[in-house]
Amino acid sequence: MKREDNIMAGPAEIDTAIAMHRQGSHRQDDMVSAAEPALEFKHLRPVLIVLHQETSTPGRVGNALRAQGYPLDIRRPRFGDPLPETMERHAGAVIFGGPQSANDSDEFVKREIDWISVPLKEGRPFLGICLGGQMLAKQLGARVAPHREGRAEIGYYAIRPTEAGRAACPGWPDHVYQWHREGFELPSGCELLAEGDDFPIQAFGCGNAFAMQFHPDVTTAMMHCWTTRGHERLATPGARPRQDHFSYRAMYDVVERAWLNAFLDNWLREESCGHAEPALALAAAE
Repeated sequence: MKREDNIMAGPAEIDTAIAMHRQGSHRQDDMVSAAEPALEFKHLRPVLIVLHQETSTPGRVGNALRAQGYPLDIRRPRFGDPLPETMERHAGAVIFGGPQSANDSDEFVKREIDWISVPLKEGRPFLGICLGGQMLAKQLGARVAPHREGRAEIGYYAIRPTEAGRAACPGWPDHVYQWHREGFELPSGCELLAEGDDFPIQAFGCGNAFAMQFHPDVTTAMMHCWTTRGHERLATPGARPRQDHFSYRAMYDVVERAWLNAFLDNWLREESCGHAEPALALAAAE
């Protein structure tokens, strides 16, 4: 078993992982901004990455995109970074999760939700993860709300891909990592891609825009940080015990990682072959 998968890590190792994650997030972002792409990948446009905390990173999604040759344009609108008026210079956009709610009144939250209309109107690849997926749902007119019984999904939970989900990308994992207390409804005109129990809508798609309620972006270091710094959330009804996060990761992570790589490859491959039909037009047609 690799050290990063060792579920018996003690407090000192956890503190070390957190410190490395905090320090590495800034170094990683600097490297992303300054790195010169390899010669064979210079034709690829960057993927816009939207994060919501100072120490956040794009995690495994960022690693996979870089491995495929895409530079990352990392922005944090919460701290004043602007969002582009057009997606002409970007291959796609990903809005990640955060402690905020898509229902919050913060100016940057509203601005991000409004901005999502840019990739939707231009038919460019868009991916929303957790909070980002809830923002996409709000942009498309769907409701985002807490569980009616106050339950949360924090840890690994089973999901069931639909026929449309398997057609969009085969090889879905049986269980995925979650960290949320709110969920989204299915927007009109969108396809349900994966279902769950406490939160029935786990993923949906509309054209080349996708929302995932779960977190395929989470690395082992991020999991240590979240379960340590956010340990009080583990007492929420429905949350998994901390040790289960790591033991379940040993069982389910290989499949989830392989599926994510295949999903991202298909998601951006369509963009490189020509723009998809705008998602807003598809939704309005229903």
